[in-house]
Amino acid sequence: MTVIVKRLANKKTRRETGLDYVTTGLNLLTPFGSGLIKEQKPFLPGQEELLRAELSRIQEIKSIAEANEREIGILSEAFMMLKDNSLSIKRSGSSVLSVVEIFEIKSLLLLMVRIRDLGGKLKLPEEFIPDDITGLLDTLDPGGDRLNTFYIYDSFSEKLAELRGEKKNLEREVRREQKRKRDDIREKYGITLTPKFDITVSKSDSQSIKMIDEISDLSRSEEDYMSVTFTLTPTEAAAGLVRRMDELTADIEEEELKVRETLSEEIHSWAEVLNENCRRIGRLDIVLAKALFAGRHNCVMPEIVTEHVVEFTDGRHLQVEEIISSKGGRYCPVSISLKDGVTCITGANMGGKTVSLKLTGMIAILAQYGYFVPARSAKVGLSNFMQILIGDSQSIERGLSSFGSEMEELKEIMDNSKERSLLLIDEIASGTNPVEGLALTRSIVDYLKKQPYISLITTHFEAVTGDEEVVNMQVTGLANADFDRLNREIRYANRRERIEIIGRYMDYRLTHVDSGREIPKDALNIAKMLGISKDIIEKAKEYIE
Repeated sequence: MTVIVKRLANKKTRRETGLDYVTTGLNLLTPFGSGLIKEQKPFLPGQEELLRAELSRIQEIKSIAEANEREIGILSEAFMMLKDNSLSIKRSGSSVLSVVEIFEIKSLLLLMVRIRDLGGKLKLPEEFIPDDITGLLDTLDPGGDRLNTFYIYDSFSEKLAELRGEKKNLEREVRREQKRKRDDIREKYGITLTPKFDITVSKSDSQSIKMIDEISDLSRSEEDYMSVTFTLTPTEAAAGLVRRMDELTADIEEEELKVRETLSEEIHSWAEVLNENCRRIGRLDIVLAKALFAGRHNCVMPEIVTEHVVEFTDGRHLQVEEIISSKGGRYCPVSISLKDGVTCITGANMGGKTVSLKLTGMIAILAQYGYFVPARSAKVGLSNFMQILIGDSQSIERGLSSFGSEMEELKEIMDNSKERSLLLIDEIASGTNPVEGLALTRSIVDYLKKQPYISLITTHFEAVTGDEEVVNMQVTGLANADFDRLNREIRYANRRERIEIIGRYMDYRLTHVDSGREIPKDALNIAKMLGISKDIIEKAKEYIE
């Protein structure tokens, strides 16, 4: 049986619209959240209720976080201490875990208890609160001290306690025997041994070395070019005790192995609960990160509707906004309303057409992946397919021209588009001659008008927008600019400053236009301000007329 996996958007679309930028910007703190986010899937048509529920969860967590900053800080600290112990949990079913692995699982349990307590205190939804694992923690922590340490305690095994007790008694007997021999040597030879029952003599003191070599109770243990170390020779009684201690050590290790085996089996019996708890913590990490991201970037919950539309007011492309803000600028929000059919955006370069195109994709795809969106308000109907067609340097690197790259991507779009598609096409056919480019663009628009898609196209070709079936939008640009003031500012500025000054006067908002409206001449105005000859500008105006 062949399973068909629905793909909403390809890698390039996810990158160019800014989904990857937002996902990377989430401050995920747990290995479980970081793992789950890689598996994030979009909500598709028919899953509107599931998406609304997901967005409501984010809103609920956002409200809780805003009202409980201190507790959220403590929760975040617990998140940062978590390690991924999934491999050890899996191994517990077929192998004996090491002391270190059991210690790390105990640490995980202690953090789960803390997160569970905090979740109850914050009144988080039950789906995010870890199940109670006190039973397993009591097994790994029989003393109930709840310290972040682990040892194979005597209380794990009566036999283990007996073996360790016997070994400790033998160690005391050996110690007493060594002390007795040390005292004898001091009295008989005047030699004082260290607490480790040895003495180091410089090789320059050959007389002392010779004397000590003749003492049967001392023997050489270490020697280098400067000194010789002598150690107390074990008596026959002490040697017998040491042999018994070695036997006990082997028995203790065997018993400790049995204890670790029992604990591993107990951990394995809790594996399902532990894995589910890790999944819940990962989900909480993601939802909390989405909520905090929405707060930091002034994002709102989109309204999810059944009709196929993309509408927003005062939308902001977060990546572009960050760049503008870093330079001390102010982002100009954009509003748009799209439904099935073709909408064309025209305007000069520098007018922000491409940013508006990407912004539309960002709001649509973020909503469909369960994120709040950067706008004052937004309404989104789910799509089955999204793709953006925009300049691709990778195709050029493969030896394709920019036009060849566009045609390659256009074919992919046409082959994969289906009902309720969202197509974002930037400056199609700009890489070929204007006559063919205009003809091809108009033909593409004619084709898309008949399809059940939302198609947003940016273009230089004003002539494609005369069709009444096509929604025509235009970047406001410099239409309302104070040119006298702008020219005064730009007169003595250098090249880079002139471009930045023009950018400040540019109005990036979109306005609906009808086919009879006069085409604004922003391109000529910009060329003139940047120093292009007056004769060239005037001749261009004649050609337009």
